Amino acid sequence: MIGFFIALLSGALMSVQGVFNTQVTKTTGMWVANGWVQITAFAVCLAAWLFTGRESIAAIGKVEPKYMLLGGVIGAGITWTVIKSIEALGPAKSALLIVIAQLAVSYLISLFGMFGMDKEPFSWRKLGGLALAVIGITIFQWE
Repeated sequence: MIGFFIALLSGALMSVQGVFNTQVTKTTGMWVANGWVQITAFAVCLAAWLFTGRESIAAIGKVEPKYMLLGGVIGAGITWTVIKSIEALGPAKSALLIVIAQLAVSYLISLFGMFGMDKEPFSWRKLGGLALAVIGITIFQWE
């Protein structure tokens, strides 16, 4: 049950962060804002590392396959795409489309067992749920 609430909090934080980043971009520009997001995230992680576990930094070199270390690069891309989508569509429509894309890609990753995830069998119920979400977006955007 705690995972459910953490996921809800994550979605809420992403929406607020996207709006904040879009507003900062209006004053500073895309890459200054994106850099600020990444450097402040690094500072928070460094502080958390100093006050908690102190896992070995050298262990990062043991991560396999090495392409799994591209999370920060992807994070910069996420920040850019969220800012651009909020600028173009507003926060609600952007969030809906982002969530649909997350659902679709996550299901494909699980379905095909990509990136070291456990492979799961195809489910018409899950595909139906994804289709229902797309229908929901269509209704939400209908004017």
